[in-house]
Amino acid sequence: MRATLVAVLALLTFAPSALAVDEVNTSKFRKDVTVGGIMAHERALQSIANANGGTRASGTPGFDASAKYVSGRLKKAGYKVKEQEFDFHFFQDLAEPALSQVSPAAKDYTTETYQYSGSGDVTAPVQPVDVVVPIGSNPPSTSTSGCEASDFDGFTAGNVALLQRGTCDFSVKAHNAEDAGASAVIIFNEGQAGRTDLLAGTLSEDIRGIPVLGLSYADGAELVESARKQETKVHAFASTLNEVRPTTNVIADTKQGDPDHTLVVGAHLDSVVKGPGINDDGSGTATDLEIAETLAKDKIKPRNRVRFAFWAAEESGLVGSTHYVESLSPSQVGQLFANLNFDMLGSPNYVRFVYDGDSSDAASGQIETLFNNYYASQGMQTEPTAFDGRSDYGPFLDVGVPAGGLFSGAENEKTPEEAAIYGGTAGEPYDSCYHQACDDIHNLSTKALFELGDGAAHAVLTLAKTKSGFFEDGSKKAGPKKKSVKARKFNGTQRKR
Repeated sequence: MRATLVAVLALLTFAPSALAVDEVNTSKFRKDVTVGGIMAHERALQSIANANGGTRASGTPGFDASAKYVSGRLKKAGYKVKEQEFDFHFFQDLAEPALSQVSPAAKDYTTETYQYSGSGDVTAPVQPVDVVVPIGSNPPSTSTSGCEASDFDGFTAGNVALLQRGTCDFSVKAHNAEDAGASAVIIFNEGQAGRTDLLAGTLSEDIRGIPVLGLSYADGAELVESARKQETKVHAFASTLNEVRPTTNVIADTKQGDPDHTLVVGAHLDSVVKGPGINDDGSGTATDLEIAETLAKDKIKPRNRVRFAFWAAEESGLVGSTHYVESLSPSQVGQLFANLNFDMLGSPNYVRFVYDGDSSDAASGQIETLFNNYYASQGMQTEPTAFDGRSDYGPFLDVGVPAGGLFSGAENEKTPEEAAIYGGTAGEPYDSCYHQACDDIHNLSTKALFELGDGAAHAVLTLAKTKSGFFEDGSKKAGPKKKSVKARKFNGTQRKR
């Protein structure tokens, strides 16, 4: 009986869903898109990082060399390449941040600076502001700590503001604290399941003039309890660089294909400052570049124009993709029928995640179905992952362009259920080197690159060749959208996928 039930569940798991777009035989193309080709690009990116201080971050020579490499390969393959330059706010830690309790007890805490934090070296009493400690059984995102200027009524100027994650943008919290006279800001995680670890998010481009540091919920709650009993002094230190620098999106179009039905295939080209970014997102960059070169080498004539986009300054808040979408006229936005986003495809402890398009719109749901049906045909399971605003699909969804993609996992831990299906280690991050210097050429699963690379190749060729579309009448898009997009702010999440 149990064996029969397992067999029935397996059939249900892999049963294909209805798909409006044409079925395309992609077997030869997938065979031609190889892990060897992907790894050749990955090694080139590692070599660039090695020659440029271990980083390929936007605004650094390592990024410029990466853009030159990608642009050169695309031009050699016969693409029409555009280099779209823009300015962005560059941020870098000049020294390791520090946070410690000075009195009534001496204790050092593990901390990180929030992106766009200011600099400072402060020793002062810590003052909790409208925090919820203990957290109890409250659902996520219920803390409004620091979200209103009135939260700081009675705040002592010169103290260090101790704030809790939740509800509003980190930059709002930091701005209100600075306006109230705080000498530094500590924002600790909220405390519910999934919101307990050390937190260090993004203040968008609202650059602060004081240190803004992160803490885990446990360390933050400890400081709250201490401050409730007696004066508790802390030492907070940050040394940062904030300045405007130029950077460049690299955009390449096929010479054939209907421009009124343009498929944008994207990956971000930049790493974080701390490391070479060979998985995040060298894996997406290398896969997209291998797909682009194979499309040209195989002399495939796409029915729909394919635009390969390698975004700059993603790690600074999706700045490159946002700039690109904002630079388009309404009629140019109307030419885009889909966006495929590939951000991290080689995580060592990977899962085959597919973006949950059903949560966005019907057309994005069709892209999700395209991926799920492909993997079902290969006898492979997938898991949904939410459109949470942490990667470059965001600006496209904001203007109504259907989006989808694959993701191999970042800093979150693999569950026992996932380990039973995909292998790997439960309780360990999908990528333990996420946003670190060890995200190098050794931080890749070639098995993940093979499986997710094939899925990416299948989706690109299918949408490049399809005659039908996402909607009931067979059209590929709903028409021009006029909604504008803003630079994306992060409400309680670290950047990523």
